[in-house]
Amino acid sequence: MKPLIIEATEDTPMIHFHPQEGRFEISKSSLPENAVEFYSPIIHWLKSYAAAPNPITIFDFNLEYLNTASSKQVFEVIMQINNIAHKSDVTVRWHYDTIDEDMLGLGTRFSHLVNVKFEFIEYDSDDALDFE
Repeated sequence: MKPLIIEATEDTPMIHFHPQEGRFEISKSSLPENAVEFYSPIIHWLKSYAAAPNPITIFDFNLEYLNTASSKQVFEVIMQINNIAHKSDVTVRWHYDTIDEDMLGLGTRFSHLVNVKFEFIEYDSDDALDFE
């Protein structure tokens, strides 16, 4: 299966899904004008990946900010990840800034709605971490 690579813009997140390397990452900020349109190919790709996923699949969410429309679409992504978990040992690593209680809360809510292992990874943006 081919990787899915979408580079970040000012309004859209970076999507790097490399199934051969076992790396799946969504990072930066997500506030596209049309979130459904932006996330549609991502959800479609995940549906295809779900047919024959790696034995172990780890998704990293390194989102700094997302608007309401994006959070609904990220939930759809999480639901696809939940489907992948039927055939793969899936872990979601939800990265959040120490001071960002909203991002932690969002990840926590998502984790309660699916049957996927979540790991919450705290970082301090003052330390200038770069997840690229």
